[in-house]
Amino acid sequence: MDDVDAVQAQIARNMLVSGDYVTARLDGVAYLEKAPLVYWMMAASYKIFGVHDWAARLPLALAVVLLCFVTYRFGRWAFDDRGGMFAGIIPATSVGLFLFTRILIPDAMLTLTITGAIWAWLRLLEPDEEHPYRWAVIMGLCFGAGLLLKGLIAIVFPVLAGLAYMAVTRQLFRRTAWKKLDLWLVAAIAVLIAAPWHILAAVNNPPAFAYSLHSGPGEYRGFFWFYFFNEHLLRFLNMRYPRDYNTVPRVWFWLLNLVWLFPWSAYLPAALKEPYREPSRASRARLMAVCWIGVVMVFFTFSTTQEYYSMPIYPALALLLGSAMASGDTRVRAGTWILQGVSAVVGCALAIILIMVWRLPANGDIAQALTQHPEMYTLSMGHMGDLTLDAFAYLKLPLALAVVAFTAIAGGLTLWRNNIGKSVMVIAAGMVIFFQAARLALVRFDGYLGSYPLAQSLMKSPPGQLVEADAYYAFSSVFFYTGRSALLLNGRSNNLEYGSYAPGAPNVFIDDAKFVALWQAHSRCYLLAYGSERNHLEQLVGPGNLHVVAENAGNYLFSNLPIP
Repeated sequence: MDDVDAVQAQIARNMLVSGDYVTARLDGVAYLEKAPLVYWMMAASYKIFGVHDWAARLPLALAVVLLCFVTYRFGRWAFDDRGGMFAGIIPATSVGLFLFTRILIPDAMLTLTITGAIWAWLRLLEPDEEHPYRWAVIMGLCFGAGLLLKGLIAIVFPVLAGLAYMAVTRQLFRRTAWKKLDLWLVAAIAVLIAAPWHILAAVNNPPAFAYSLHSGPGEYRGFFWFYFFNEHLLRFLNMRYPRDYNTVPRVWFWLLNLVWLFPWSAYLPAALKEPYREPSRASRARLMAVCWIGVVMVFFTFSTTQEYYSMPIYPALALLLGSAMASGDTRVRAGTWILQGVSAVVGCALAIILIMVWRLPANGDIAQALTQHPEMYTLSMGHMGDLTLDAFAYLKLPLALAVVAFTAIAGGLTLWRNNIGKSVMVIAAGMVIFFQAARLALVRFDGYLGSYPLAQSLMKSPPGQLVEADAYYAFSSVFFYTGRSALLLNGRSNNLEYGSYAPGAPNVFIDDAKFVALWQAHSRCYLLAYGSERNHLEQLVGPGNLHVVAENAGNYLFSNLPIP
């Protein structure tokens, strides 16, 4: 577990230990920016299986499986068995869903609730729907769960997509259409699920209500203002403080979806030619998918964006592609030709890289072969820029597997390019092999992105006060694996800054002067620090007083006393 994921896992652990499931905390400080459902699920997993990194990931893994299943059932209902099967396979074997579910973020769960709500909206408007109350209940459940996963956006996207669909189909001003939606029942269920936590969070973190469009250091206005104004409105307007995030350029935010949807994006031209205005269930489903995609992408065009913010459109794209691929016409065969060529080129390129690094040594840690681009690390894929040719010498097995994967796809499509069913199976099998290669590569990077080796050394060392020389996120995996808290040296920043100003917040933040006094005392202390901080720390306490306990990827665990 790396130093980003461990923050989420540690919040769930703190809830389990403290019994406070209303206010998320890190190092005792209120962490008010996220809704709690993902933490509750992780805490439940801990309760059943114990506190392990895999137990933290289990709820997300199950949610991804359910998302693919719901997409399959949606496609099967809208099109046929073949279209549904293709629609379910596409997100399960696309690059984006694999990459962005390696991170403990709730977006895949949010995508599941959005998919369920939009399917329910569409079914309620169908003229022959036999179970309207069932789907009204499902929509309410999806809205309520989505609110507890990532806030108001869980309602905004389905509602805007539904309204856009109703406008295009000329139902927006029809009383009979609105009556079918049974919105009173939907709203009642959503409020029943989501309101209790929001009320308790506001009451437990006063003031209960505050209104301001200014966000800055040293200001504390309780949960309500921070969650709804700072995290929703001001973040959308790019006026949030602290600005501990970055944004993807708009053009790349749109174009990168071709990468996140790979390899299935080769079939997008075929999806564009499908009928959207015929009086059939399939056409109506395709039209809803277009409205769904348009709403999400336009919304984020005017907001701050991360690469994974477009994840809610993956099921919609899968539905369009599944429908088109099931038709098996000449446009689909053209997509197969494109993918065959792309796979051959990618396989050859990876093979060339493998040949170039085959004789290069891979001694020590991969970190020594990487470059550093800290200005990019506020993007979820920011560390990709750290790769160098020398770094691939540490990834020979993943490279070899990736070559096998793309060679198998290119070869299989050569044999069965005229059979879409067999082509889909070949592509899916090749992507499973590629995902295994990517998993092995991520394991190799684990020491670079996380601090587990430092945690191991700390657990084997004599007891002592722990200090961290940065924001909590810097070494959060140490806190998760050791179950310890720490004093934060000059760490009153980013996600814990706001909560640090709350009444009764623990005094865990120290400056240089307090650190020097603590370090020079006779009791043992430990310090977690980036290698870039070492010169400054040596100036504070002297190089002879920084005893290296462990080093990992250029970062250190120091002690003020020698380790016996």
